[in-house]
Amino acid sequence: MFVDTMNTPIGTLVIEATARGISRVDFIETEEPEIQRNEITISCKQQLQEYFDDKRKSFDLPLDQQGTSFQKSIWDCLTRIPFGQAVSYRDIADMVNNRKAVRAVGAANGKNPIAIIVPCHRVIGADRTLTGYAGGLQRKAWLLKHEGIAFKDYGEDYQCVAQGNSQTDLFEP
Repeated sequence: MFVDTMNTPIGTLVIEATARGISRVDFIETEEPEIQRNEITISCKQQLQEYFDDKRKSFDLPLDQQGTSFQKSIWDCLTRIPFGQAVSYRDIADMVNNRKAVRAVGAANGKNPIAIIVPCHRVIGADRTLTGYAGGLQRKAWLLKHEGIAFKDYGEDYQCVAQGNSQTDLFEP
């Protein structure tokens, strides 16, 4: 297992990879792991930095996702949501030709181990409200705002108030 970390405007990310591809990108709040990079983690960190610097809208990285075949099919759908666009859970269920699987889609979305690159943050409610995000709703709101995606939360639009790398006061309704 290869591991690296990076600081972002919304917190520290851990990047994990096998020799085949990225296996995890996630926000960490605890002690940083021991670093052991490879070409894949280095490339991932560079592409993520470009994303946060507004210089990248899609990722070109090998992925090594571990999950059920259903989860992998949902994660594949997520990778096809373009930068700056959002879809609903029902839209994803329609993409896999199973309109009744909306809750299962939500569960698979929540198990996505590769944040940002497999953009589960681009899935919002059909009424454009924020829905769950493993990294926290404030981070999801930041990512959507970063991509220019309009959304509502409890009838209020989030407005960015970030002044640096603070993770606690990123947004206020």
